[in-house]
Amino acid sequence: MPTALAIGFFQLSRVPLAMCVAGIVVSVIALWAARTDIARSRGLDKIVALANLAFAAPMAAFGALHIWGVEFVRDIVPSYMPFRLFWAYFVGVALIAASLSIAARVLVRWSGLLLGLMMLLFVIVLDVPGVIATPGDRFIWTLSLRELAFASGGLLFAAPLLSARYKSIFIPTGRIVIAITSLFWGVQQVLHPYARPVVPLEGMMPAFIPAQLLIGYLSGAFLLVAGAFMLFGKRTRLAATCLGGWTLLMVIVVYGPILISALSVSDVNVNVEGINYFFDTLYFAGAVLALAQATPANLKASR
Repeated sequence: MPTALAIGFFQLSRVPLAMCVAGIVVSVIALWAARTDIARSRGLDKIVALANLAFAAPMAAFGALHIWGVEFVRDIVPSYMPFRLFWAYFVGVALIAASLSIAARVLVRWSGLLLGLMMLLFVIVLDVPGVIATPGDRFIWTLSLRELAFASGGLLFAAPLLSARYKSIFIPTGRIVIAITSLFWGVQQVLHPYARPVVPLEGMMPAFIPAQLLIGYLSGAFLLVAGAFMLFGKRTRLAATCLGGWTLLMVIVVYGPILISALSVSDVNVNVEGINYFFDTLYFAGAVLALAQATPANLKASR
């Protein structure tokens, strides 16, 4: 099995190969940069130490998609914007630069801040018009909240390195955005337990995933309980750590097999879809763990 998977990996076409390689390289950089924190952390704090990796690796993969698979993203750029191809490449370069910065923990103040602002622009330019056009579409809301959560993640990485004034704005705002996202997704997960867990988009869990109903309801419970605690600012660090840990577990046990299955197919669209689902969920884990990382460990400050 490992040999077959390795052979299949090197037979991938340019786009999925670039995305996988970018994600792996940045993951290695992030692990190396976090090695001391991981070694010194105790208990659940070891999960928090993975925040930079979980957030940076997806950015690298999506940046690679913009650069080596620009045909997948070019049409997303609004038609009224000039130089659409330029903006697609520009976003790819920006994502890779931010991923390297956050992974290596260098100039995170600026990379997190600029990334957060860029993602907020995406919400305004791309998601808000979709919500206005089809307010009853739950997937539009899911996507919009996803982008807001990613924006919050960037700002949360930057917040501890900014002045007290900006820290007092970005951390509570990020907490509320991630809490609302978790609550909305939790409701959707409970209503649609066979949807792929945590980020309940169109895709259903494939037949080879066992205990699907249990996974769906447990994911909904984690999202709802953690979202409620975070919304009211009660034990925020613990709630974010537990939700981030559960999301990482889902990335491994659900989205990992889905990714392997997608990469085994000789279809670049299937490859990219599998990679997107994997890294989307990992990205959310990174945003949630960024909240845990930005929240002081003592009980009083976590309220």
